[in-house]
Amino acid sequence: MLRMATFPADRQATFEWFADHEREWSAGEAYRFAVEIAGRMVGLVDVDVDVDVDEIKDGEGDLGYWLDRDSWGCGYAFEAANAVVRFAFGETGLSTLKSGHAADNPASGRVLTKLGFVPVDIVERFSRPRGEPIQQCRYVLACR
Repeated sequence: MLRMATFPADRQATFEWFADHEREWSAGEAYRFAVEIAGRMVGLVDVDVDVDVDEIKDGEGDLGYWLDRDSWGCGYAFEAANAVVRFAFGETGLSTLKSGHAADNPASGRVLTKLGFVPVDIVERFSRPRGEPIQQCRYVLACR
């Protein structure tokens, strides 16, 4: 259901992505949090800060999350994303978060609306793992 991830996952690209997390955090570019259940990583919630020539672009960030299929429907996405939304607004100075989901993934839309995100529009975007365009429902949340 991720728009930009490769599927199946490219092991080297995944390693490089994880290896860059500390630098991204230090630079204020992205904040990534593992979702763990019983000591096992089952997903990730993150915020990518919109940067424009090394400056925060209007205090905006993009919230993203994924959980392995066995963890779907348990409330973990909402719980973890809620904590990261509080972090993003409370610790990073962001004033707005954007997010989205594939139109054929309404469960993700329910997570976003439960978090307080408001629907903005639906656009066509290319999905790397699917190898084709999808309809993406986009949302926004202003700092409360």
